[in-house]
Amino acid sequence: MLDPKLLRESPQTVRDAIARKHLDADLDGVLALDAGWRSMLTEVESLRSKQKAANNEMAALKKGTPEFLAKVQEMKAVSAEVKAREEGLKGLEEKWQAAMMTLPNIPHSSVPDGKTPEENVVFATHGSIEAVSPNALPHWEIAGFSNLIDFARGAKVTGAGFPFLIGDAARLSRALLQFFLDEDGKAGYTEVSPPIFVNAASATATGQLPDKEGQMYETADKLYAVPTAEVPLTNFFRDEIVEQDALPICRCAYTPCFRREAGSYGKDVRGLNRVHQFDKVELLKWVHPASSYDELDKLRADAERLLQKLELPYRVLLMCGGDLGFAQSKKYDLEVWAAGQKRWLEVSSCSNFEAFQARRAQIRFRNKETGKPELVHTLNGSGLAVPRVLAALLENNLQADGRVKIPAALVPYFGKEFLSFK
Repeated sequence: MLDPKLLRESPQTVRDAIARKHLDADLDGVLALDAGWRSMLTEVESLRSKQKAANNEMAALKKGTPEFLAKVQEMKAVSAEVKAREEGLKGLEEKWQAAMMTLPNIPHSSVPDGKTPEENVVFATHGSIEAVSPNALPHWEIAGFSNLIDFARGAKVTGAGFPFLIGDAARLSRALLQFFLDEDGKAGYTEVSPPIFVNAASATATGQLPDKEGQMYETADKLYAVPTAEVPLTNFFRDEIVEQDALPICRCAYTPCFRREAGSYGKDVRGLNRVHQFDKVELLKWVHPASSYDELDKLRADAERLLQKLELPYRVLLMCGGDLGFAQSKKYDLEVWAAGQKRWLEVSSCSNFEAFQARRAQIRFRNKETGKPELVHTLNGSGLAVPRVLAALLENNLQADGRVKIPAALVPYFGKEFLSFK
């Protein structure tokens, strides 16, 4: 959520942000609601002052006198008017709050302009896409693929996008998760095992609601299956004040993730490229506003280090305004090279939300100099998501005999040097 002060004092900044993100938002409608709400608030406060003054005057009068009785009637009239106006103010404030939720975060000045993913900027590359196995195939075309990753039976049991991982595939997925968590721990992140269902307040705080309802799985009692561990992790400190010396606070968490967004046709959604349920380790930071962009660079480096140790060629994209997302101020995507498909696959997004989530969640720190609470900045990134990393490992390391060579850093976790589809 944006700072209302920014909306009132610099509406053009908000208008420009909406334009840079190429989103639809009724800024004029929000401004009108804000003006109406503030006007009614002034009226209510004036009536409350009048009510207080009348109460003080009545207290000075002798009970039962004509003046006292007249003042009682005046008090009743003022009280009724205050009550009616307060009810109207509450309704208008709820509309104003809902309208404020429709305004996107402000892109950082370093975010490039652009409307489509093709206008994202290649910020960095690592490794050679030529130095992969000459035997690479799209992972779903590898002989025996369905012996280890069974989409057909997953569709029978649940639906499309819910595969079974069997044998070495399940073992490799578990090895990746343990590897990610151990490496993230070495980088200074404290591991957390969070709930995988959250309430509407938690989803609203992180920006999933009211922006992404259609992408989330909802239960009958209004709980949401997490689309990412970002949601429960961020809300850990909701409505709390932390000490400044505790910042930055760094946490990591593994959860299964659930998203409706998987497509239905084409190479972009085949195999492991996009599924409805997947495993992911999330990195999250609560930081001092003065250091949030330095912390974003560190967060990105932590995610990159995992790919380097897995010997996967990758590139870093700096997202343009139109591909940035509703809640982010700045975002990098990490994409691995999948040699069989001859395309890049996103495996991590590293984002700075500045105070956008913290304002919704009221996550603050106590300023040591002023003693007053201020909003933290929140950052998160995948460290990492399993399915596309697994797809790239299978494709890039496919041997002539049909086995897959396991990267050296992963061998202690997997327990052997090759994965076999037989």
